[in-house]
Amino acid sequence: MSILSRFFSSPTDPPPAPAADEPKPAPVAAGPDPAALAREDEARLAAALAGGTPEALTDCVLHAHSTKARQRAAHAVSDPDHLRELIRLVRGGKDNSVYRILTDKRDALLAADRARDARLGAIEVLAASLARRSRLPYDPLYESSLHLFDQEWAVLAPEASPAVSAQVAEHLATMRAVIERHRQDIEAQADRERALAEAAAAAEADARLEHEQGQGTIAEPEPEPEPEPSAEIAPPESQSAAGTPEPRAVSAQPLISLLRQAQAALARGGTARAQRLRVALAAKLAQPVALPGWFDHQLQLLDAKLTELKDWKTFTVEPKRTELVARMQSLIGAEMSPEQLAHHIHRLQEEWRTLNRGAGDEASAEAASFRDAAKRAYEPCKEHFARQSALRQSNRESREAIIVRLQAYAATLDGDAVNWRQVAQTIAEARQEWREFAPVDNAVAPVLQERLRGALGVLQERLDAEYARNVAAKRDLIERAQRLMTLADTRQAIDGAKNLQQQWRQIGLVPRAQSNALWDEFHGHCDAVFQRSAHEHAAAGAALVANQARAQALCDEVERIAALTGEELRVAMRALDERRAEFDGLELPRQAARDLRQRFARATSRCADAVQRERAVAARRATAALFDAAGAIRAFGLARSRSENVESAHAAATAAVAALADAPKAARAVLEKQLTRIAAGDAADDLAANESQLRLLCIRAELVADVATPESDMDLRRDYQMRRLLGAKGLGSDAALADLDSLMREWFTVGPVEPSVEAPLRARFERCREGSRA
Repeated sequence: MSILSRFFSSPTDPPPAPAADEPKPAPVAAGPDPAALAREDEARLAAALAGGTPEALTDCVLHAHSTKARQRAAHAVSDPDHLRELIRLVRGGKDNSVYRILTDKRDALLAADRARDARLGAIEVLAASLARRSRLPYDPLYESSLHLFDQEWAVLAPEASPAVSAQVAEHLATMRAVIERHRQDIEAQADRERALAEAAAAAEADARLEHEQGQGTIAEPEPEPEPEPSAEIAPPESQSAAGTPEPRAVSAQPLISLLRQAQAALARGGTARAQRLRVALAAKLAQPVALPGWFDHQLQLLDAKLTELKDWKTFTVEPKRTELVARMQSLIGAEMSPEQLAHHIHRLQEEWRTLNRGAGDEASAEAASFRDAAKRAYEPCKEHFARQSALRQSNRESREAIIVRLQAYAATLDGDAVNWRQVAQTIAEARQEWREFAPVDNAVAPVLQERLRGALGVLQERLDAEYARNVAAKRDLIERAQRLMTLADTRQAIDGAKNLQQQWRQIGLVPRAQSNALWDEFHGHCDAVFQRSAHEHAAAGAALVANQARAQALCDEVERIAALTGEELRVAMRALDERRAEFDGLELPRQAARDLRQRFARATSRCADAVQRERAVAARRATAALFDAAGAIRAFGLARSRSENVESAHAAATAAVAALADAPKAARAVLEKQLTRIAAGDAADDLAANESQLRLLCIRAELVADVATPESDMDLRRDYQMRRLLGAKGLGSDAALADLDSLMREWFTVGPVEPSVEAPLRARFERCREGSRA
């Protein structure tokens, strides 16, 4: 039977009484009394609200019998930490309304904190901008800047500290004083110019009077010419008989032109332009003018059409205005990048301006709402773009400092004692440093680039000149060495070649592209001279013996470096390339060259092995530090879940993460994020589930490193392998191809477990990493 039939049909007959022989139904046990439960909830809630303790409110939120009582208790919670704890406890339960109340209150508190931080940031930015502006001299934008500062400060002043308020008041007073001094200067300048003009006029009149007196007569002033009559001035006949001029009539042509322009604008749909023309027409109609008879009728038609079109456009534009206001308000607190947010705000502002150009007027209330929403939505962008502007300004200052240093360095390059190798290195380092300080403002980037080009051009020009001189000097030595080959006196030729070699070493830098070719040519001529006599062979033999001794010394030195460790090894390795270059440049005796080269190669290989060992030790220390930090974070999570020593555990975890300055960025970022999650109460507190995740990570690491799994977890390993073969979900990110580094980062994201459980699992995981390194 439907509801309507129940209300409007005739009453039905009562059900028949049961027969005497029918069995009576068994009595149903009475349930709890709802009234008693309600009284119990009221008493519990009243006690919790009167006491105000978190435990009492928690008991009401979790265990009150009625939903209304639990909701009232949830509304009474205001402490952020208490809210987060309750959210964790009711998450996943059946009372979704209580969960929504708690999360809404938490979100409201977070939004209030963000808004307060944003306002404090805006106060700091305003105070800094005002301090910087108050130190500048007066300019055409000074008064408008003061007006904007006053408006912003009027909004932000209630939340500013007394110290900041005093500073802002002082800066505002300074700006007003600057404006007042500027006005006084203008008035004083005007007074001076007026006095000078009056003095000049008086002097000119005195001079003219003196001149006329000197001529013996004073010329009478010429009569002023009468003004010629114009089309807009009434003729003399329009004056009254008493001689008083009547008001001059204005020409009707400008009014007719305005009327036609307004009609044309309406025909094109330009309501705003037509309205402005109508206002101008009304202003001119206030003056006496002779208009044609049809003018009033056309003006009435214009007003009617303008009213009709404005009403129609207002009817169509009004919903669009409301939509734009709502869209702008939706951008307040939107989670997007500042660039995207500014782009959306600008696009909505363009739509608003386009809409109001066609509507003819702008609704003041909606316009105020739109502007207020745009200002509030733009607050995150303001701070971001302020930082970007500060970064560009800092980069500009750094680039200007580079230019100044280059110019100062170029000024020191006087005389002959110039380190040209340092000049070349300075040019290369300046270009590299210049690229690091980017970006800068587009307006100054070309100017700075041109200044850099000029500063480097001075150095490069000097360096190129030095290159040219050195290349010319070496080519001269090559020609002289070539002429030595034709000398009859072999001893004189050999002595001359040695002298040329000494001079060659004293010549400075040449371009790298020409250095080897020049040396090969010069060395070939010298070798040809030395090969001409036995003396050359003896000298070469002595040089080979010396080179052999030097090669043995170099081998000893490199072998000593290979035996070093720690910081001594790192410092000594800096000279290894120089030793290798020196060894490779030595010409060795043929009978000893092979053994010496093999010995030197073995020594350098041992150096490389020592460096690798040091790096492996450093990597193990870094990995151990990461795992220690992860353990400290888990200890913090365990302490938080048990509410025991939370502050000390949090301090220990924070210190452990802060000590990872040299750790890989990806792992450090995971640990920082995990610490933040646990501090916010968002990490999973299920110890058994967390232990299972760690065991599964150990098994995955053992599979990757091909390490045996303990017998106690072999079933879990076989189950994981079977699930992976079947393509099951929940095996971790990229389970088939994960490496040990990604598994380690997953290890860091697992929630708290008992230390006695984590220690052996960590040992298993680290054993896998050691096995993979081996």
